[in-house]
Amino acid sequence: MRAIFGALSLLIVLAIVALLAKKQLTSAVAPPALSAPAAAGEAGSPPAAPATPKAQVQQFKQAIDAAAAQPRALPDEAK
Repeated sequence: MRAIFGALSLLIVLAIVALLAKKQLTSAVAPPALSAPAAAGEAGSPPAAPATPKAQVQQFKQAIDAAAAQPRALPDEAK
């Protein structure tokens, strides 16, 4: 009897998780992506299309490379 309740509760939890995963994966509304020119407020530029995940990864890598290329500010030594 105890094994039946355990298996039944496991199936219920599995069904709930599956429904939540399906809902998460099939969400139709994606948050709007802001690009640098659109955020700067350039009036003459057309609205930017949402970036693809590949483009977002490339943009992130470029930002990391740019941040790593900047020299680190050394603190002044107290005398």
